[in-house]
Amino acid sequence: MQDLSGKVALVTGAASGIGRAIAQAYADAGAKVAVADIAADKARDAARSMGPDAIGLAMDVTDEDQVEEGFAQTARELGPVDILVSNAGIQIISPIVDLSYADWKRMLAIHMDGAFLTTRAAMRQMIAAGRGGSIILMGSAHSHVASKFKAPYVAAKHGLLGLARVIAKEGAANGIRANVICPGFVRTPLVEKQIPEQAKELGISEEAVIRDVMLKDTVDGEFTTLEDIADTALFLAGFGSNALTGQSLLVSHGWHMA
Repeated sequence: MQDLSGKVALVTGAASGIGRAIAQAYADAGAKVAVADIAADKARDAARSMGPDAIGLAMDVTDEDQVEEGFAQTARELGPVDILVSNAGIQIISPIVDLSYADWKRMLAIHMDGAFLTTRAAMRQMIAAGRGGSIILMGSAHSHVASKFKAPYVAAKHGLLGLARVIAKEGAANGIRANVICPGFVRTPLVEKQIPEQAKELGISEEAVIRDVMLKDTVDGEFTTLEDIADTALFLAGFGSNALTGQSLLVSHGWHMA
């Protein structure tokens, strides 16, 4: 299951953080990889580091035309997509009473609209190619639990579970699987940014945010690592049957157990 030779993968939000780690793991396993990111130059730089079978794409996942063109370019240069990882995301920390409607809509557009648009494009290519595929949505432990000051993020991450289950039902006849990876806190720039924001909202120190908020309910007080998530994405990409579809895999050091 760790050999992806002959497969084509497209990973969104892949210029850095979790997305880049997954894209690199796929390249190391022999896949041709499209590194898609809103930061086009960074996507191209990341792709160059992954070898000649990787390309960098400019992709705003909320822009239908950019998504369609990114998938078309991937098909032209690498072949039709076998693996999609819908990973692009942002975080906004705010109490509901202070949250602007624009920020609410922006969060849902990136996380939910982006997952829909990339999934639709991937499924169309997978069905036309006739060799099935794996669609992986990047959820969160917040797909199952809630935290203060993260209303649109929690709502969107819960929504991805429902989307994946529908994809699994509709895709099964064509050998298309859909699953959600639900990480705990991974110390990416996105999480680093949250630490002072949470400290300000809660009136506590940054050390207390890490110890008493982010890692309080883990079994070992440890952050989830990029390698943990990349290994899970590699496993799901290579799994060969519909036995594992419509599921969410929590990778959170026991923060939430389902």
